[in-house]
Amino acid sequence: MENSNSQIKENKMGTMPVGKLLFTMALPIIISMLIQALYNVVDSMYVSQINENALTAVSLIFPIQNLIIAIASGTAVGVNALLSRSLGEKNFEKANTIASHAVFLAIASSIIVAVIMWALAPLFMHVQTSNAEIYEDGVIYMRIVGGINIGIFLQITMERLLTSTGKTLCTMLSQGTGAIINIIMDPVLIFGLGPFPEMGVAGAAAATILGQCIAACLGIAMNLRLNKEIKFNFKNFRPDGKLIGEIYSIAVPSIVMISIGSVMTFCMNLILIRLLESSTAAAVFGVYFKINSMIFMPIFGLNNAMVPIIAFNYGAKHRSRIVKTVRISVTYAVILMAVGIALFWLIPDKLLAIFNASENMLAIGIPALRIISLSYILAGFSIVIGSVMQALGKAFYTMIVSIARQLIILIPSAFILALIFKLDGVWWSYNIAEIGSFIITMFFYRKIKKNMIDPLPE
Repeated sequence: MENSNSQIKENKMGTMPVGKLLFTMALPIIISMLIQALYNVVDSMYVSQINENALTAVSLIFPIQNLIIAIASGTAVGVNALLSRSLGEKNFEKANTIASHAVFLAIASSIIVAVIMWALAPLFMHVQTSNAEIYEDGVIYMRIVGGINIGIFLQITMERLLTSTGKTLCTMLSQGTGAIINIIMDPVLIFGLGPFPEMGVAGAAAATILGQCIAACLGIAMNLRLNKEIKFNFKNFRPDGKLIGEIYSIAVPSIVMISIGSVMTFCMNLILIRLLESSTAAAVFGVYFKINSMIFMPIFGLNNAMVPIIAFNYGAKHRSRIVKTVRISVTYAVILMAVGIALFWLIPDKLLAIFNASENMLAIGIPALRIISLSYILAGFSIVIGSVMQALGKAFYTMIVSIARQLIILIPSAFILALIFKLDGVWWSYNIAEIGSFIITMFFYRKIKKNMIDPLPE
């Protein structure tokens, strides 16, 4: 083994009190993800200053951005869970091999996705809109964020490698730096400040890419200099089909689960624009997702900290630490969701005003935010338990829950209720979907707890 004795000792994920461990690991990730969510909000905020069509165009590309993140994050989830489990088992040689494969998979995935996104941009926009201005802006934005995606793939990979060894402060620094660069460059490139040309929607996309690439470079540097528990070895690197299969056995359900969100968003946009003939409602839907990301990012940050803790302690056979981690995580999630409900009910008009909302947007958006937020408590619980299942290698269950929620329940409900109750019916479909998701999640979690967690020794 190349790792020193100090590195072979069990790290803090197996020894530190669970509450303190979860808090210290989650807080930096939550802060960094909030900053990331903030720059998505800022992106749309500045675009909305151009006109409502520009905001709608960017909103229609959201499923594509989500799809790219799904592929990168899903692969990283597979790497993270497998690497953390290997560290828990003190199999450092396998951990190093997994880390090297993570970089290889990020680069290969980036190239494939870039070619597909560039080619499909015109067709993707044509299906959704006949408005020439929305179409043109959407194609430009999609080709930039989809074609130049190496930054987001490497950024997420590097951050998950740092997270898997408990170095979440480093992920905060890399992600936060990229977000700040994006926030600064957004108005500069969109409106052409100083020596820079006015680029409009293309400027928003360029600012996003710039932030992602800088974050990726910082993540690479911190892994090489600070992440001593894993070592990259590319000198004699050969892709290992069996190991890649292990990674994707966990990653594919996660990729599918997150990608389903893209399919759902695409279908919802079609319902709003084609069925109800309201591009303003599509803009509201896009704005909802931006604000929604600010509410949910803390839970996703919590999950990113929770997954390696549970995977590590499952490998180390520490049942009590797993149970306590789950209990504390669910409690935090419920509290965060309660805050989200309060915001959407008390100040929905102020949240929408951030995006230069017209009177029509406010009339549609205020009831939309209030109705959808009613499902937040159940959503928070289901998200945490879904990540627990992923950490224990049962990501397939999480995928089933996500498919049921977003495709089998949500989209048909939205379509039927839209025909009967118009726009309000679309928003109520979210509550129906979350109730169904909660029931299915509880069924799978009881099964996993009985078969995998309860048999472990204290």
